[in-house]
Parts: sequence; structure tokens; C-alpha cells
Amino acid sequence: MSTIIYPSPVFGPIHSRRLGISLGVNLMPPDGKVCTFDCLYCECGFNKDFPAHGKRPSREQVREALTTILAQRHRNGEPLDCITFSGNGEPTGHPDFPGIINDTLEVRDRYFPEAKVSVLSNATFVGNEAVRRALMMVDNNILKLDTVDEDYINMVDRPVQPSYNVRKVMENLKLFNGKVVIQTMFMKGTTAGKSVDNTGDRFVTPWLEALKEIAPRLVMIYTIDRETPEHGLRKAEPAELDAIKARVEQQGIACSVSY
Repeated sequence: MSTIIYPSPVFGPIHSRRLGISLGVNLMPPDGKVCTFDCLYCECGFNKDFPAHGKRPSREQVREALTTILAQRHRNGEPLDCITFSGNGEPTGHPDFPGIINDTLEVRDRYFPEAKVSVLSNATFVGNEAVRRALMMVDNNILKLDTVDEDYINMVDRPVQPSYNVRKVMENLKLFNGKVVIQTMFMKGTTAGKSVDNTGDRFVTPWLEALKEIAPRLVMIYTIDRETPEHGLRKAEPAELDAIKARVEQQGIACSVSY
């Protein structure tokens, strides 16, 4: 099984399908995963297989690393499209996440004011008002909603928190008043003999209804791009993704697709 465990606090830049030349920020330890989901398709592997033993980087360490790298890239004339919070787990789970966002915006404005700041999040902490305020400050507040089907979520996204409730998450997503990008993984295949195909009407129709309630400024749909820890998963077909994209756009919501 091929997995990616990212260094901390800064890695890359990488060439992202969706975000261009992106400098990654990993707020989790550099030696393992700390995540509130345990997705079957996570490129970092399963939580149990990569337990973290190190510490999360401090707010000061993140600021120092970003300042050093952005200053160097600025001096060398190296391009940068985006600073993206992702890495080995849920970035908004860092206790200093709001302060780190403030620091990042300040350093970004000093060296690369044209670069976007993005956060890739599974939305498990958006009920926290401080986290929500911080997410409202970034350029791309990208929050996961793979489906609104609880059984599918428990089978595929596998929330660590027993109290996870997708309806409550949806209510919190509505609090962004449209300043949110919804990110959804579509895929096919099986796990433990059960289908994980969420490209059909059973899953897409109620998901579209949820999008109408949330009213995001953009929906990003995508499919598997790298090897997954669950080997029975398969990519959704381009035609299937295009059809879902068209249905989103029929609701008057902008949609991008990554094959």
C-alpha cells in the first residue's frame, strides 16, 4: 500500500489539480495521522496504521516556516498560486487554528498578495464559532460533503466522533452564508462486499437538495487520483462526473470537476 505522510509544518509546493502551484501547510505531526475521519480513500492511509507520536507544530513554528519559505520564493521569483492547509489530518483541529490563519494571511500579504489561502477540511469542527470565523477569512474555504446518507458516511468517511451528525454539519455549513466551497468525492467499487458507488440518483439527488440549502459559491467534484488504502475502490467515469456537474449547474450553482 502506497501512502503519503507529509512533513510538518510546510511541504511542497505541489501541482494541485484544483489549486495550481500550492504550498502545503500540515498542522498535524510529521510522523503520522491525526484525523476526525478515517476515509477509505485517504492518501495518507488508515488512522490505525499510521498513529502519530510527535507533536503538532506550534503557531510560532508555522509562522516561522511560512515566512522563511515565502521570503525565499519571493527573492527567487518563484511562482505561487496557493497556500493550502491539508496534510496528515483535519487542519481545523489544531487548537491555534484561528491564530495560524491570521498569521498566514499577514505573511501571505507581505510576500505573495496574489496567492490564495485555501483550507481543505472535513467540516467536523465548523460548529466551533472561532473556527468558522477563521474559515470565513480565507479565500477558499473548502469543506467536505461526500453525501448526506449516514450509512454511506459511516462506511466510507468513517467519522471518529460517535456524535457526528450530517444534518448538524449541514446546518453549520449554512452559517457561512454562501462563503464556502463544497468538495465531494465520487467513486465506485466495493468495500467488504458492499458497493461504495455514490454516482447514482440514490445519493446524488438528496446531495443536490442539500446543496440548495447550503448555497455554496462553488462545488468541487472529483474522484480518486492516487492509490487508496482500501483496494476495492475505483474511479468514477468522466461521463458520470460530467453528468453530476451538469445537475449542479442546473441548480444555479457553479461547479468544477477533476477527473
